[in-house]
Amino acid sequence: MPQDVQFALPFALGVSPGLAECRRRNLAWVREYRLCAGPQALAWYAMWDIPKLAAYGFPYATGAELDLCADAMAFFFLFDDQFDGTLGGRPDHVAAVCRRLIGVIHGDRPGPSADPCTLAFADVWDRCRRQASPSWRARAAGEWEYYFAAHAHEAVNRRRGTPAGMQEYLQVRRGVAATDLPISLGERAALLDVPPEAFHSPQLRIMRGLAIDITFMCNDVYSLEKEEARGDMDNLVLIIEHEENLDRPTAIERARQEVERRCARFQELACQVDGMCGHVGLAGPEHDTVRAYVGIMSSWIRGYHEWETETLRYATATTVLPGPAPGYFENLIDHTELVND
Repeated sequence: MPQDVQFALPFALGVSPGLAECRRRNLAWVREYRLCAGPQALAWYAMWDIPKLAAYGFPYATGAELDLCADAMAFFFLFDDQFDGTLGGRPDHVAAVCRRLIGVIHGDRPGPSADPCTLAFADVWDRCRRQASPSWRARAAGEWEYYFAAHAHEAVNRRRGTPAGMQEYLQVRRGVAATDLPISLGERAALLDVPPEAFHSPQLRIMRGLAIDITFMCNDVYSLEKEEARGDMDNLVLIIEHEENLDRPTAIERARQEVERRCARFQELACQVDGMCGHVGLAGPEHDTVRAYVGIMSSWIRGYHEWETETLRYATATTVLPGPAPGYFENLIDHTELVND
């Protein structure tokens, strides 16, 4: 069972003190935006414990900032599951659906009759932009656009029925995994504004990429059975099996090694951050901001991993919603105009 695989992540685990209240408010938000209307959908969602993911991944966040992180995480997972069915095998339909959401990023306002995913995302995006710097808003807009656009290419790979090459996989997976966005949400939740000369340094740019890869590579192992049952091809284990002609246990071990190498490199670069700040003249509060940003990345890596080993989302996915059935209880995306094209 992939859920039994152990990853030695060398990062400390924290937890937000606001978890209990966040659970209550997140459930109310999910109901308000009709992301879970019926009892089956609500029970399945509650099994995931998304607020715990927010509390682990953003341990410094409380109140409205923690709520925003939890609601964004809820949107990610509920939206992603909408493609675990017929829609997910139609790249053209997926592209059309995601184009509407990309429009929201760039100023389109959904009407009150819009589907639940569109309305929920519009709310998350509005809250993200409040109190955020212009540079953060511009960067986050590009990250959200990448996230939505990548779903069409995941559908292309799913329809092909065989795994892509490693480089193609990484480009699509980095998009649909949305792991750049939680790090940006962490900056937003901590009200950080990282100086550009540090944010774009080789050390921090490489570390951010490593943090992104570590989280989705661990997730690929734990979600393997769920994804394989539904025909998903963008999974690290499946890529390694296909490219290197390996059996399942060996491919899983190779995936674990990929994660370990990236963790070691992250730590190596973290040791260079203070020196980099000195070279570019960052001291005092600005230096502290950069250090806090490193903490945001490491907290997300460890927090996401801790949650995915505890949540029932992956361990029970193929029993709650068997492979031949859609991966959701309720349709949250309006694509009726595409059905009879």
